[in-house]
Amino acid sequence: MLVLVGTLVVLVCVLGGYVLAHGHLLALWQPYEVLIIFGGAIGAFLTANSSKVVKSALREMLALAKGPNYRKQDYVDLLSLLYDIFAVMRKGGLLGLEKHIEDPQASPVFSAYPRLMREHYLVEFITDCLRLIIGGNMEPHELEALLDAEVENHHAEAEAPAQAVAKMADALPGFGIVAAVLGIVTTMSNLSGDTSEIGAHIAGALVGTFLGILLCYGFIGPLAAAMEARVREDGKAFECVKVALLASLRGYNPKVAVEFARKVLSAHARPTFLDLEEHLKGERAGAGA
Repeated sequence: MLVLVGTLVVLVCVLGGYVLAHGHLLALWQPYEVLIIFGGAIGAFLTANSSKVVKSALREMLALAKGPNYRKQDYVDLLSLLYDIFAVMRKGGLLGLEKHIEDPQASPVFSAYPRLMREHYLVEFITDCLRLIIGGNMEPHELEALLDAEVENHHAEAEAPAQAVAKMADALPGFGIVAAVLGIVTTMSNLSGDTSEIGAHIAGALVGTFLGILLCYGFIGPLAAAMEARVREDGKAFECVKVALLASLRGYNPKVAVEFARKVLSAHARPTFLDLEEHLKGERAGAGA
């Protein structure tokens, strides 16, 4: 929502200030300049990136209107899922987890959280880590190095669309200059014409520079920054899982391991200790009934 609000504020302030300074909005309508700038930037974007990154960038742009992928209740569910997994480990040992991680969709532990089950990469990350713990006989520090590498790789892939859009934003002022230079070329080729036409051509050339800079710093650049911030915030879920699994492997009881994971979350999305405690008590009471 803030993305739309911010875009509207930029438009109102820039165009409103221009109009209040006795500018004419129609003078800014230069379709050929827009074609050069947008067309050049989009073409360069397609050249520089794979189809996967291009598709992901479009999805991420649309997803900004929905806000963060994980909200406070989702983190409550994630911490509760981890608690349930650790409870199974303490009750039935590591081998008791095998049937749950081999088919999470059929597992009563995983299927109790349908919202999280739609997060394919997160569920796969959890089950893969549990497989390593069950079959790898790894020391905590060895698993930590491996999980750090996997989380870092996931973050790098997830941030690739935002970085691609940021590079496109950086190119926009350059394409604005290209449009301006072409406008000057057109002006110079019409020096023998009407003076008013020459002025119009120069104004159009300057609009090209204006549009390139405005699109970079007012729209596409902030859009890329918002995409990157959203990816980093969503990556907290993977950090949360990593910390919880390592704490459990080091011998901490389920409640303490989950508390370690809770501390990793951002302050605005982190459920309070009491919220999580009440949720877990409610689950235990429901299971007992």
